[in-house]
Amino acid sequence: MKLSRLAAWGGIAGPVLFTAAWVVGSLRQTGHPAGVQLSGLAAEDARDPQIMMAGFVLLGACSIGLGAALRRVPAAKSAGPWLVMVGGAAAVAAGLFRRDHMLLTGPGFAGESWHNQVHDVASGIAYGAMLAAPLVLGRRFRADPDWAVAGRPVQVLALASAVALAVFASRAVQPWNGALQRAAVTLALAAEAVIAARMLTLPSPGPRAGPAAEGRRASRYFSRGAAGGGPVGSKAAENR
Repeated sequence: MKLSRLAAWGGIAGPVLFTAAWVVGSLRQTGHPAGVQLSGLAAEDARDPQIMMAGFVLLGACSIGLGAALRRVPAAKSAGPWLVMVGGAAAVAAGLFRRDHMLLTGPGFAGESWHNQVHDVASGIAYGAMLAAPLVLGRRFRADPDWAVAGRPVQVLALASAVALAVFASRAVQPWNGALQRAAVTLALAAEAVIAARMLTLPSPGPRAGPAAEGRRASRYFSRGAAGGGPVGSKAAENR
């Protein structure tokens, strides 16, 4: 299997595994799991935080591979592939550097650790890149006949995710902010999966014939012509 197709499969597997991680991680928590943000599922006081940590890391690794493969796609020649890779690297960092607590506020919370602060910065970068990449790529795709079918869905998913994240940041839907965050992230990851799926459905370019094959074709052409079966033979017959 070509590395580009393997990376495209990763672009689908990463979002699926990340979604499975937060579903399982949410079910493992007690109380009101929908009120816990995704980062909280990997916090030190969460139940089985390694599930969500693995989800972050796997998503990031798959996104880095997809971004690297997109750099070889002519229709994606822009900052888009780099944004996909930056978002992937930030997701890995968000999984490795965890939050201190599952909830944002609570009794006994006295300041943030350095790894909590690194997690917050990495999460912000991941969110920004996750939204910017499909918007940039979608615009490029709409100008390419092979990719136009994916251009508009990718942009629509990214815009819908941006709206959901804006509402999430406003805290207007508490205590369901965690559920809204999950919806926003799922929309953005769906855009990534659409791009990866389009890579898989495009036909691979066939191998070009080398000089030896070209020579064999030319030899057969002139042999047929000399025998009277081709243009050269027909011309020779008229002269006779």
